Parts: sequence; structure tokens; C-alpha cells
Amino acid sequence: MRITFGTALVFACALLGGALFLVDRQEAALTADIQTTIQLRGADLVAALESGSLPSSIAIPFENESFVQIVDSSGAVVRSSPNIEGEGRLASFEAESPGTAARTLDHLPIGDFPFRVVAETADRGSETITVYVGTSLKPVDDAVHDLTVALALGSPVLLGIVIALTWTAVGRALRPVDKIRAEVANISERELHRRVPQPPEHDEIGQLAATMNAMLARLEDSATRQRRFLADAAHEMRSPLAGIRAQLEVDLAHPDRADLQGTEQEVLAETLRMQRLVDDLLAIASNDEHAMPARHDVLDVDDLVLVEARRLRTRGKVTVDARTVAAAQTIGDAQALGRAVRNLLDNAERHAAKTVTISVSDDNTIVRVLVSDDGPGVPAGERDRIFERFARADPSRSRAHGGTGLGLAIARDVVAAHGGTLTLQASDTGATFVIRLPRHPATPS
Repeated sequence: MRITFGTALVFACALLGGALFLVDRQEAALTADIQTTIQLRGADLVAALESGSLPSSIAIPFENESFVQIVDSSGAVVRSSPNIEGEGRLASFEAESPGTAARTLDHLPIGDFPFRVVAETADRGSETITVYVGTSLKPVDDAVHDLTVALALGSPVLLGIVIALTWTAVGRALRPVDKIRAEVANISERELHRRVPQPPEHDEIGQLAATMNAMLARLEDSATRQRRFLADAAHEMRSPLAGIRAQLEVDLAHPDRADLQGTEQEVLAETLRMQRLVDDLLAIASNDEHAMPARHDVLDVDDLVLVEARRLRTRGKVTVDARTVAAAQTIGDAQALGRAVRNLLDNAERHAAKTVTISVSDDNTIVRVLVSDDGPGVPAGERDRIFERFARADPSRSRAHGGTGLGLAIARDVVAAHGGTLTLQASDTGATFVIRLPRHPATPS
């Protein structure tokens, strides 16, 4: 409605302006034609007077529509056309000698319409005579009136056609938008699988529908991942709590056979597992909230890696080989990147048979960190899935070794936030994770 009203208003203003201009040009053109005709008539009379011939009577074609009057230098009427015979001087303006002047005069004694009057001068020796020739502007008024009536009757019809066409065209163009709006209004958080109708045309509305459907797909995927994440988190929390409860219930039911020290150790182990899970959940939430690292410091990647390797070596569960760690620098948050490396080393420790190998290299553009273990490796079908949250290639084994299924997801998010990538290198034996980070530009080559 607003578009139709705006279009109608603009078109009406343009139509009014065009009509006024057309009427004005029509009136000016007809008046100019009349003036040209009477100027020619006046020129003929001036030529006759200058040749010494003063006609005894002046003939005019239409007595009620034109007149001729000849006036001498004293203002006396010398000759007149029959229709104004006996009348005094009708016009008082004069033309420069020699020359022509034209005026539109009202209230003349003949006719009820204005007259276009031309004054021309003729020299007869020492005397200057002025010849007035006038013609009624009634034909001009009639023509202008007919044009005005035609425009007044035709403009509303034309405006109505424009309004109808605009309403139809805009309504047809916006009908898909209304369908999109209605569909979006009916989509709730439980119906994110629905999609808006997408017109076949690849115009702006088609692009809008495609964008809306892409947004709904992202929302559906996000909601699905959130529900799965909450379900997995609840399941992971329920398992240690169930273990703790079972241990305590057994001891309370049979206090005479209770192994308090063993129960304490089991409860402590499950509590530590829950603590790791809560820490990982907090890290995941922090990574989701802040896409970029909190700090942008220059980091010595080799120092950061050696600190984590030393921590792993201190636990004494596996042999740690860090002989190929070379100097390299990047930009980022030391605490966040340290956690990513720690998660990879903890994962390698859980799955290694004897040895975990870590290396750092710098090829002038990319800093590479490789973490390898000599364990059974990751099946080819699981290599893309292991970076998902709560994903495990071997769920029972990982749970027994204390994994939460979030370490690799956290490491991947941290590396991505630093502008890098974390991938699993294809291998028949063991698993090799590769971190690629942008090299600090000021690092010496």
C-alpha cells in the first residue's frame, strides 16, 4: 500500500506538472501563431501607407474577431475597420519607430474575449502613423479549454491505471515475501527442520529465501548439536555420580565388610574425573563465547611445548621424545595454546604403548607442532569424527583411562581461534596430530 501510494503521488505530481507545461506551451504556440498572422496584416498596411496610399476602407475577414485602427502622431483615429467605426483610440501603446510591439488587451468594445493587438509604425514624410491590428484570443481560449478538459478527464483514468498496475505488480512481487514471513512466524524452536518457500527466480527475493533457509539450517544444526552436547554432558556427569553412589550405598549397607580406603580412592578418582569434565565444559563454553584468543602475545612455541613435555615425562607413564623440538614463534594466548598441547599429549599418553613423540618445526610461513603415539591408531572411518565433542574412537577404553571426549574438540577450537588448523595425519600405526599455526613475522629465519 505504501509503495502504491508513493508511486501514485509521484506520478500525480509528474502528471500535473506535465499538464500545466503542456497547456502553457499550447497557449503560447497558438498565441504566437495569431500574432504572426496579424503582424503580416499590419506589415501590409504599413507598406501601403509608406507608399502614400491610405485606403478609404479597411476590410477584415471576421468582424467580431479582429479589427484594424490607424492612428496619427496626435492620437487621432485616421481609419478604422467597419466593426469599430466611430470608436476612439482602442490602444495606447506604441512601437518604436520603426518596429513592432504586441500586447494582450481586455475589455475592448467588440467581443467578450481578450484581443492580441500588434502596433506597427509607418513614416509618411514628417508624420509617424501607428497601425493597430488586433485579433480575438477566443480560438486560443477554446483550444486551451478543450485541452484542459481532456487532461482533466484523462489524467484520473491514467492515474487509476498506474495505481492498479502498481498494486498488482508490487503485490505479486511481495507475495513470496508474505509467504516467507508467514512460514517464519509459524516456526518454533522445535520445528527448525521447516524451510521457507523458495521461488524459482534468482532475484533478491529468491536470494532472501535461500539466505533464510541457510540460516534455519544453521540454527537447526546448532540446536541439534546443543541438545546432543547437553545429553552427552548429562550422561558423562551421571556415570561418575552413579559410581560414587553405588560405592557409598554398598558400604552403608554392609559396614562390616566396607573397605573405606578403597571407597575413598574410588570416590576420589570419580571426583577428579568430574572435575576434569567440568573444566573441559567450561573451556568449551569459553571457546564458544570468545572466538578469538584473549591475548595476542609473542609466544615461543618450543618453550610452551617443552613445558608440557616435561609435565608428561614427570608422570612416568610413557617415554617422551622431544629431541626434534626447534625454535619457533607465533602470536596468541600462551595459556590457551598450552591447554591445546596438553590435551594432545594427554590423549597420546592414554593411547600410547610406550612412547609419545613431539616435534616443532618452522618453515618461514607456518609453525608445525606434531604429537605422535605408538598406540593402535585411529580407524579411517573415525578420523573425522574424533574432533567432535564427546566423540571417542573407543568409548569404553577412553572412559577407563579418564578421558572426557572433549580434549580434542577443545584443542581444535583453540587452534582455530589462533588462525591455525588441527588435523589427524593418516597413518597405519599410531596417531599423529598436526597443529599448524601462523608464524610470527618478526621471527628470525
